[in-house]
Amino acid sequence: MLHATCYMKLLVTGGAGFIGSNFIHYILKKYPDYEVVNLDVLTYAGNLENLKDLENNSRYRFVKGDIADYALVNKLAGEVDTIVHFAAESHVDRSILDSKAFIETNIVGTHALLEAARGNGNKRFHHISTDEVFGSLETGDPAFNEKTPYDPRSPYSASKASSDHLVRSYFHTFGLPITISNCSNNYGPYHFPEKIIPLFITNLIEGKKVPLYGNGMNVRDWLHVEDHCRAIDMIIHNGVIGDTYCIGGNAEKTNKEITYKILELMGKGEESIEFVADRKGHDQRYAIDFSKIKQELGWEPTIAFEDGLQQTMQWYQDNPEWWTNIKNGSYQEYYKKQYGE
Repeated sequence: MLHATCYMKLLVTGGAGFIGSNFIHYILKKYPDYEVVNLDVLTYAGNLENLKDLENNSRYRFVKGDIADYALVNKLAGEVDTIVHFAAESHVDRSILDSKAFIETNIVGTHALLEAARGNGNKRFHHISTDEVFGSLETGDPAFNEKTPYDPRSPYSASKASSDHLVRSYFHTFGLPITISNCSNNYGPYHFPEKIIPLFITNLIEGKKVPLYGNGMNVRDWLHVEDHCRAIDMIIHNGVIGDTYCIGGNAEKTNKEITYKILELMGKGEESIEFVADRKGHDQRYAIDFSKIKQELGWEPTIAFEDGLQQTMQWYQDNPEWWTNIKNGSYQEYYKKQYGE
């Protein structure tokens, strides 16, 4: 078991993405002696503007590269103590349109990282997963927990389920010191505006309508990204090796409830809703029972959903350049300007 007082150098994969960039900010702020290497291939969802305030931080280094590049990840694994694996293709709609990248990143990339961790003295490995691997719940069904059977229903969730199984196999077969966390839907600053909360907020700021799938009655459990980062921190330092932890926000909401709350907070009415055809295989409900991590590590969510939503809305209102650059595509030029590519 590691303790918070020790020095640690982390390899964070996918650190230019939403949750990964929040985690890097969290770790470097909380632990003044820790160092972070951020490995990100910078797909459409990777945005170095999320981390531009760290560019001159001596404890932070960015490496552009693919987690499926074994030579690269093997070299980086040799330089660090712990690997925190966020990197994943994660947008369900994109997995329905073309699943190939999901297989290559989420399965092949995870395998390369596991081999690198094993080949460099069995490095500590924490794998970030999703509640979507458990399938779909009906109203009244008990929430997902660590014992829930896997039942993925989209190419995205199937690829994440596969990566979870790979990670566990390296613990059982090779003794790799792993942990896994399955979290519910995150929201907060730096959330890529293809997802429901940032998309709806930014559309309304722009005077556009918000596209609501089907009848809007699909239910998700919402977890503020800061609460998620805190949970990962606890698992890395004090989690039981080989174990899985479910992380939930204790905030089940229908998409319709989310929509009306955002409209209310932004002073808009129902005329701003545009109902669109439902997603193929759209899971009805996700919910997380986080009693294990609460009992073992003392974690529970601290940011109430309405408070977190208001904070998130304010962040998008205060940072129009960040999301405007994403929506018009110019954010992808930032890396080229910084690194001469």
